[in-house]
Amino acid sequence: MEPPETSGTEGDLPPQLRWLKRLVTVLTVSMIGGVLAITVLLVIRLNADTAPVVIAPGDFVLPEGVGLVGFSIVDGRTVIVGDDGVIRIYDSESRVLMRDFTID
Repeated sequence: MEPPETSGTEGDLPPQLRWLKRLVTVLTVSMIGGVLAITVLLVIRLNADTAPVVIAPGDFVLPEGVGLVGFSIVDGRTVIVGDDGVIRIYDSESRVLMRDFTID
């Protein structure tokens, strides 16, 4: 007795097996795509510049009795507005007072 010949086409497979074969193929492709996407995201994230340094208003020395009204960071300088009506401009890196203005 000879074994039956198989032509290798999907038409010879039962419908449930054809559906299962397509499902496995689609899931395999989607898993490969997911692994590639995660790899690309990790490479992009790990090669990115480091996060900027967080500057808090409490890092700067204000005169005794002066409260903070406003705070902003512009071009490497930190602008602090005090409740005494003075705008103070500090260097963001060295935290040194560069200039101050009185608000009239």
